[in-house]
Amino acid sequence: MTLDNGTTTSPAPAKRTARMPGYAGTLAAACGAVFVAQVANALPASLNGLFQRDLQTHGSQLTWITAAFMISVVCFEFTFGVLGDLFGRRRLIASGTVLVAAGSSVAALAPTVQVLWIGAALNGLGAGAMFPGSLTAITSVTRTARERAHAVALWSGFLSAGAAVSPLLGGAFAKVGSWRGSFWVLVALALASVVLTLTLATESRAPGGRRLDVAGQITFALGLVLVLYGAVEGPESGWTTLPVLLAFGLGACFLAGFVVVELGAPSPIFDLSLFRNRAFTVSSVVAVIGMLAFLGACFATSMWLGPVQHQDPLRVAIPFLLLQGPAFLLIPVVSRLLHRVAASVLLTSGFVLMAIGCLLCTRLDVTDPGLGAFMAPALLIGIGFALTVSSVTAVALNSVPPQLAGMASATTNMLRDLGFVLGPVVVGAVALSNAGSAFAAKLSGAGLPVDQMAAARRIAEAGGPIAVNGLPPGAPGSAARGLALDALGSGFGTAFLVCGVAAAVAAALTAFGMAGTSPTRRTGTDA
Repeated sequence: MTLDNGTTTSPAPAKRTARMPGYAGTLAAACGAVFVAQVANALPASLNGLFQRDLQTHGSQLTWITAAFMISVVCFEFTFGVLGDLFGRRRLIASGTVLVAAGSSVAALAPTVQVLWIGAALNGLGAGAMFPGSLTAITSVTRTARERAHAVALWSGFLSAGAAVSPLLGGAFAKVGSWRGSFWVLVALALASVVLTLTLATESRAPGGRRLDVAGQITFALGLVLVLYGAVEGPESGWTTLPVLLAFGLGACFLAGFVVVELGAPSPIFDLSLFRNRAFTVSSVVAVIGMLAFLGACFATSMWLGPVQHQDPLRVAIPFLLLQGPAFLLIPVVSRLLHRVAASVLLTSGFVLMAIGCLLCTRLDVTDPGLGAFMAPALLIGIGFALTVSSVTAVALNSVPPQLAGMASATTNMLRDLGFVLGPVVVGAVALSNAGSAFAAKLSGAGLPVDQMAAARRIAEAGGPIAVNGLPPGAPGSAARGLALDALGSGFGTAFLVCGVAAAVAAALTAFGMAGTSPTRRTGTDA
């Protein structure tokens, strides 16, 4: 209605639409599931230093612990979205949680880093089912945009809560006994989540027009694994070695084949027509770039404090409370902002904060073990992530009709998680390549005794500067530890710069690419 002074007021609010049956139980089960999945994802972050010590790992092997989890998530998230639509989201969530329990058991018993990779991959398969299954489950029990905004913000908050709690969990068990105990706690959490899901969640399906796309799944998985293999192994094996070149070449061919398959598939796992919607397209692109920046910064932080500075796992956990905690603590704020502020504003603001935080990290001194310099950058990155992770998801889900919610959910999760898997891979490649070159240059002009220089060079050729930096005092090659530390500081400083640039690019794409877009309202009650 219009008042005498020309201003317009909204009509008196109508009676609030009743929530759908099972809303509260499904939301609780979905949040519990995504919490467990993210604990499994982030748990190694505070333990990289201990993995290096106990399992005698080097740089790329540490990267593979995180990459094995995220590759499994990304490779099969599309297919899990289809399976949830066909056979039920509650069943999918419960099955994924059982896989996390199995993978965590394998990790807890792992005698070598290779077995730990298997455990991480099983955890990733489970999380790959839980992420899209839980998000689509809560979408199916919401009627309005306001309800969806609240549910997605809560879901995203528990996603970050899991990531914030897991380093504390790992650090506490490392302090009192062994890192293996933290994985047994994860087994217990996963089993509790299964019970919660089967007891409280409402089953939902959307089988219309959905069927498995085997050719698409195979070409996508092979292409992604091969490309990421080349990116992880390149820094230590050499970018021009035959296995790395073959991995990149064959991977690119399989990914090109995936696009061709999807264009002609009667029921594609990746419906390219979704990208006709500009809001969905831009949110998808910035999800990859922005989440690369975020998890790249998280991985760089865990490596900086763990294998580089050899800090106590509980101290490693402190910055992660600031990196991940805001997304949980700001749930009420983000929920309201999602309904009242344009998504482009939230996304741009969040990515700008992340960019500033990452750029501040480039000024860190690798010889300073204090955590004070990490506090402000970590908090800025954490607040930026809180603003962006829910916004990306909400834009994608509100941009498609209800019958495509399952595919949009799987696609959004996959693209976000693709950014997550690229973060450690890109950071590892940039940091370790830069550090290797810097260490070789420093070693040549260091004037060390011949035997120390030769030993350091052999160790660096086998395991990179991280291996030299981890040598005990008095060991052959240990005289070069200071050079390795400086080289690693330079390498990871460059990695933080890359993360900052990626976040800035995401901010610019959002500000200009989403200007004037208006996500589709999915029901009449949304208005």
